[in-house]
Amino acid sequence: MPSFPKAAREAVADSRLRANLAHATGTIRERRQRAVDELPDWAELREAARQIKDHTLRHLDHYLMMLEEKVTAAGGTVHWARDADEANAIVARLVEETGEREVVKVKSMATQEIGLNEALAERGITAYETDLAELIVQLGDDRPSHILVPAIHKNRAEIREIFQRKMPSAPADLTDDPAVLAEAARRHLRAKFLSAKVAVSGANFAIAETGTVLVVESEGNGRMCLTLPDTLITVMGIEKLLPTARDLEVFLQVLPRSSTAERMNPYTSAWTGVHAGDGPSAFHLVLLDNGRTAINADPVGREALRCIRCSACLNVCPVYARAGGHAYGSPYPGPIGAILSPQIRGIGSDVDASLPFASSLCGACYEVCPVAIDIPRILVHLRARAPKKAPERLAMTAAAWSLRTPKRLAALQRAAARGRRFARHARMPRSWTDTRDLPVPPAQSFRQWWKEGR
Repeated sequence: MPSFPKAAREAVADSRLRANLAHATGTIRERRQRAVDELPDWAELREAARQIKDHTLRHLDHYLMMLEEKVTAAGGTVHWARDADEANAIVARLVEETGEREVVKVKSMATQEIGLNEALAERGITAYETDLAELIVQLGDDRPSHILVPAIHKNRAEIREIFQRKMPSAPADLTDDPAVLAEAARRHLRAKFLSAKVAVSGANFAIAETGTVLVVESEGNGRMCLTLPDTLITVMGIEKLLPTARDLEVFLQVLPRSSTAERMNPYTSAWTGVHAGDGPSAFHLVLLDNGRTAINADPVGREALRCIRCSACLNVCPVYARAGGHAYGSPYPGPIGAILSPQIRGIGSDVDASLPFASSLCGACYEVCPVAIDIPRILVHLRARAPKKAPERLAMTAAAWSLRTPKRLAALQRAAARGRRFARHARMPRSWTDTRDLPVPPAQSFRQWWKEGR
């Protein structure tokens, strides 16, 4: 992937993409605000969610071991994956052991993060996405561009064209009416649900004290995948853990309101191990690290692990609303992706080094985050770690020298005042002056004003 500025430049030039994003994010943002305003104790819930997450992350090893013990006691099997390759290998092996070559999938950010679909395809296993938006993206040979609405960049006419081209069961007279499109997808997926023997899911939460895993969704596809197949394989990031079932009281209030703007999700599925005659006969839980332990060791960066994937930050971000999700080069777009992806993957590539700068630092993302992640603070923290180009290193070295003593600063302020008419033509590192004028220095510095005023 190219760096964010290069990818965003192409995205911003697409007027249809900008129109789709503006309409969708604006609608979701307004509905979310109405749902949040219904709760007089929203601030208290947000603080409770923050504290629960921070407590869990401080004692993550303890609760993970408790989870493994409870899942195993309930008849499930726990697998530990250090990275994406190990997680993909585990899932592929588990599917192959069943003798099946197809799996149905519940929407999962973790499996997108590790590239599970592609890894399974290399082993001759086909994964079918069952979430409507994920299905649209998969049939269109596309990539998700939003955490909650992966096909947010597509309009109804584009979706109709994809269905007619890639969905064999789509009727010849298919229209772009949303109900008609949804019915076509439902008929296409029903056959998969009824024939699949293996399902792969993500997890919104897991409860350490009981070994229970939960998925929340709005379409019912998750319920079908979680109950009909013989084998269920769940891939879960280790940060999705909650200590007790009582903690759900908080998160099942803040998550739906911040994501789908609903009071509660239409489908909340919870399962604990396996039960004879009820649901899958085999349950496997793959606990994915993939850099999370290292993130948790960073006193500033670990806040990103609070994320519950609600996407509220994307819907208020002025940068995301214009550039879209593909420009971020990651399954995690928007503000949360700008702080999560560089920590998971490292800041070695051009795209990951540029993501902490994909923000105006306006703070809107922090204001709406239901778990109070201070995204602007982490962005600045990661900017300091990003590799510096030669002009930027030179500018920072000069600034450090200038600010070291009051006399140097005063001398430079006098010089800047004398050369103020040339300021608008000056250039700054990282293209800061490509789209804005450099502020003109005042004719008189504060020091001079104070000296004369006294």
